[in-house]
Amino acid sequence: MSVSRADQSDPLSLFDCRGQRKYLTGDEGRRFLAEAAKADPLTRALCRVLATSGCRISEALELSPSRLDRERGHIVFRTLKRRRLVFRAVPIPPAMMAELVDLAHRLGPDERIWPWCRQTGWRRIKRVMTTAGITGGQAMPKGLRHRFGVRAAEHDVPTALTQRWLGHASPRSTVIYQQAVGDEERSFAARLWDERTFDKPS
Repeated sequence: MSVSRADQSDPLSLFDCRGQRKYLTGDEGRRFLAEAAKADPLTRALCRVLATSGCRISEALELSPSRLDRERGHIVFRTLKRRRLVFRAVPIPPAMMAELVDLAHRLGPDERIWPWCRQTGWRRIKRVMTTAGITGGQAMPKGLRHRFGVRAAEHDVPTALTQRWLGHASPRSTVIYQQAVGDEERSFAARLWDERTFDKPS
């Protein structure tokens, strides 16, 4: 089946072929998490894991209790899109770990925490975004993954560390987050602006 030009986008860009960003802004992220807090426990936890770890939705949905490293405060993900078996440990907030442990305490070590297929998980994330008033190309689980990368760049997290947390095989996939127009970039640009140009006529 052929793919139209409108459906194609550069995977190494934070903008789609229509010029729309692929990541959630800070405000959108806060609204998303506020709505997630009102959801059922499993949906709420999935929303928070995606937002706080930057993982792919399929990586989250295959998590089991044995992948929760309580001592170190890490989730261990099996990294997808690799030719060989690769795992990575990503730190999460203590409250997030406690929430996952509570959900998993009745499960066997290798039982999945979320008994859903990818489509069900995707729809639940999408529903929370819709309720939060988030629309556009960024309103999908991958928008949270891109948001994580953008936030890491804005907070000067070393690129190599962000690459490891996101499970990127190449740093080329990680440096795209330096493209985002955040507060620091706006402050540099503001030095070039002559605000008098934008004064209203008297």
